[in-house]
Amino acid sequence: MISENYQLQLQKVGKKIDQLVREQSDFEKLIMEITADKNERAILMLVKKIGVLHQNQSLAKIGLKQEQIIELLYKYLGSSHVDEIYENFKSISNFSLEQLLTQLYELIGLENVKQQVHDLMDYNKIQYLREKKGLKRSNKTLHMAFLGNPGTAKTTVARIIGKMYKQIGLLSKGHFIEASRTDLIAEYQGQTAIKVKRLIQRAKGGVLFIDEAYSITENENSDSYGKECLTELTKALEDYRDDLVVIVTGYPDLMDQFFQSNPGLKSRFNTFIHFNDYTLEELLQIFQYTCEKNDYIAEKHALEKVKEVLSSQLKEKDEQFANGRYVRNLFDDITLNQSKRILQKGVEQITKETLMLITEEDVVVYLNATISN
Repeated sequence: MISENYQLQLQKVGKKIDQLVREQSDFEKLIMEITADKNERAILMLVKKIGVLHQNQSLAKIGLKQEQIIELLYKYLGSSHVDEIYENFKSISNFSLEQLLTQLYELIGLENVKQQVHDLMDYNKIQYLREKKGLKRSNKTLHMAFLGNPGTAKTTVARIIGKMYKQIGLLSKGHFIEASRTDLIAEYQGQTAIKVKRLIQRAKGGVLFIDEAYSITENENSDSYGKECLTELTKALEDYRDDLVVIVTGYPDLMDQFFQSNPGLKSRFNTFIHFNDYTLEELLQIFQYTCEKNDYIAEKHALEKVKEVLSSQLKEKDEQFANGRYVRNLFDDITLNQSKRILQKGVEQITKETLMLITEEDVVVYLNATISN
């Protein structure tokens, strides 16, 4: 009901703009396309046209603000959905294949992953060229399984692969849709298949990335919704194999159970890439990279303490240890300690160098807090 209200408000806004703006704007037509099937092209066109009207003051002339229309769009579609479309649009870029390979090789660690992705690109590039020359193309699907623990850059690699496949002509869009069980499973019987179909339609031409895919079937004996989802997903893997890449991820053992839950599911995936946990030195490199990226410099003794923290975590790690994600959280905690330390000295003493420097004290405070907890 609330969604219908926002839909009506959007349609009224579109009609008002079309009536009062002299040039042919087609706002109402775009909004009808959006409300009919959440057309991503129409959403992008609407946002672009709103920006143009805002710049030339046309919106002000008819008593509307750019923010009002965007807010309505957010309320109707959901802000995360609109932002995702816009970010995908920005990120599907003019990057060349060579630039994308550079992005891949700049990632810390993951040597086996980089080599496998590079080989995969070479193989699929040749298959695409064979097809263009009228030769038979391999029957292998583009779908993949990424096996590994959390925080091992699986999402980052998946995004790069989508853009690479776009560059070599295997995907029409190359955009990236991330999903989990909640995005696939509905609340009522019979609705899950519809939900999966809609998600597949959004992902067509790009990458559908399903994190912790094993959660779809974790209650296999009692969860009919999970079975319904998997049946629809397995069908889509075959139906849209020419312009869709589905990447499923999760812990290796649990993913084995996932593939065994549906006959023929595993055969839809031709590429299995294992993401190893980061070594101590690689985790330290990730911390230093995070510092540099955010305009911080960690002094030598601070890095030694960080290494101690990481070494201790690696010795005690369980399946919940989140690799690179843990390092980013550690960085946030340490920079919070740095902020407290700086302010205790008084604002008049703060310099650019002071704001950038992470000291041993900042890490020791983190260590002491960890021990006390």
